[in-house]
Amino acid sequence: MSLLVGDKISFERTFTTKDVELFTKVSGDEGIHHLVPDEQGRLVVQGLLTATLPTKIGGDYSVLARHMDFEFFRPVFTGDTIKCEAVIEQFEKQKKRTRITAAFLCHNQHGKEVLKGSFSGVIL
Repeated sequence: MSLLVGDKISFERTFTTKDVELFTKVSGDEGIHHLVPDEQGRLVVQGLLTATLPTKIGGDYSVLARHMDFEFFRPVFTGDTIKCEAVIEQFEKQKKRTRITAAFLCHNQHGKEVLKGSFSGVIL
């Protein structure tokens, strides 16, 4: 599957308590806000768990990331549905690899920005 500069890719995910519990075990990020629900029964989703949304492109297109940049704007809670929209800024085929760069923006179900950034890497 090939990409072109300007292509837009979007996907979304609703984070669950189980997601946070599993990521807590894997990452060791045991901040109290990831372990104890707030007054609405929600946990705060780890920032790097939220950041798995734009990294999904890597899995879908076999990208080996070389650089990733994240800017977090507000917390994501269990039960939130986050939509990630990425735009391909570079897709350059070379002899043995393809260089890729993309920018992304993630919004919650209320339309509020929660995360933006970019990544670059190669596809072998």
